[in-house]
Amino acid sequence: MKILETRRLILRTLEPDDLDNLFALYRDPEIRRYFPEGTLTREQTREELDWFAGGGDPDHPRLGLWATLHKETGRFIGRCGMLPWSIEGRDEVEVAYLLAKDHWRQGLGAEITRALLRYGFEQLQLTRLIALIDPENQASIRTAERAGLRFERRIVHEGTSCALYAIARPSD
Repeated sequence: MKILETRRLILRTLEPDDLDNLFALYRDPEIRRYFPEGTLTREQTREELDWFAGGGDPDHPRLGLWATLHKETGRFIGRCGMLPWSIEGRDEVEVAYLLAKDHWRQGLGAEITRALLRYGFEQLQLTRLIALIDPENQASIRTAERAGLRFERRIVHEGTSCALYAIARPSD
């Protein structure tokens, strides 16, 4: 099911047939360099895929991870979405994305992030969105900043030090 569409991308729910494409991303150490858990096995990838393809968090059914398809080719090029977290006692929603290396440095991350922000603010009526970024991941920091998120503070989230970037819903 299509969730969002941008100029160059289609974001849709993950499907069981996405396993091979998702695993190709998750097993690549360069793509997963800034993820605290590193690369994932095929079975770990299948578990994540099954969770999100099956509807994800029952308390947050409109959030989750989605397939990212290149509109022109229809090719699976990544996954993105919105994830619920409790951070320092506050409920937050993170915008997240991961792209295949051959689609890096094309502005697609910022395109995805801006679409997720619009969706979160306009469709879900959220008042604030965040990004949790490894402080060494300069490409993701630049992408977040291009989309309008600003550095708020350093935190330790689930045992990992990260930079919290945030943006509030624009006033009408």
